[in-house]
Amino acid sequence: MRRAFLAAGFVICVSTSIGATALRAQDHTVLATSSTVEWGHYAANAKPAITVHSGDTVTMQTLSTCGPTDRLIERGVKAEDIPAYNEEVYKNYPGKDKGPGGHILTGPVAIAEAEPGDVLKVEILKIHLDTNFACNGFGLHRGFLPMEYPYSRSRIIPLDREKMIAHFAPGIDIPLHPFFGSMGVAPGQGRVDSAPPFAHAGNMDNKELVAGTTLYIPVAAKGALFLAGDGHAGQGNGEVDITAMETFLTGTFRFTVIKGKPLLWPRAETPTHYITMGFSPDLTEATQHALRDMIDFLVEEKHMSRDDAYMLSSVAVDLDITQLVDGNVGVHAMLPKDIFTAAK
Repeated sequence: MRRAFLAAGFVICVSTSIGATALRAQDHTVLATSSTVEWGHYAANAKPAITVHSGDTVTMQTLSTCGPTDRLIERGVKAEDIPAYNEEVYKNYPGKDKGPGGHILTGPVAIAEAEPGDVLKVEILKIHLDTNFACNGFGLHRGFLPMEYPYSRSRIIPLDREKMIAHFAPGIDIPLHPFFGSMGVAPGQGRVDSAPPFAHAGNMDNKELVAGTTLYIPVAAKGALFLAGDGHAGQGNGEVDITAMETFLTGTFRFTVIKGKPLLWPRAETPTHYITMGFSPDLTEATQHALRDMIDFLVEEKHMSRDDAYMLSSVAVDLDITQLVDGNVGVHAMLPKDIFTAAK
């Protein structure tokens, strides 16, 4: 039987949006072990690694997608630089439970009050880089240009965590912006591949979702069953070779259940922007999803007419390609907050 490996922290008092009675919010930690991860899927019947309450904060330790420890050592990474839990998970996770995707995701975290039709508000409070390296690579028949690269190649990218720079190559340094490529909840039934993002969020690869931002996800299963992983030290929009600067991250999240305001698609909020998202095998359809949800947002939250919302989207909203390589492509619509100058 798989059992969670958890640590509890101090207790604070907060109010949540699930009722008039304030709950005692707690801090929890979920360490990455073979008993506290799901390999390659989001599943409605997954056993929670931990059950928390709306308003609680959970720190989650995650693996990278760089592969097993022995392979990393073969590629030149020092053994002492690889988190010990990486080998334990690869060694002990049941093979029969793997798939259909390849991401190793920590959780799930069940939020006791979450029911289908609710929205899970996920505040990304902190993201910590757990190693001094990242990996990037492409493989045969993968990526956005598979016919032009009919072979595989990978590289290890050193990370300077003090200066927050990746040394991609001599004379090429990239600023680090750590974020989780995959954050999502369970589908309403069954299990879904961890690779394609959709209404459950999942493998969005949205580089805007750094520490200090908030993600809103439609809940489809009891408890929501939140998972996180696929850590990135940084990424370009598109993620064209199918990987970013893949690395090990620990994230701290605050979960709040929102009742009575259902969503069709995930949304997000940064200190500077409102974000809507769309996912589909077709880029045009994904863009339409993101745009329609932005119009809905402007109508619902900014009390605009649909005509005005459509026009504002044309003159002020940026439609960016999130990623092009995960089965369902992603588009996110970016609406700047500072255009709204009226006093609240």
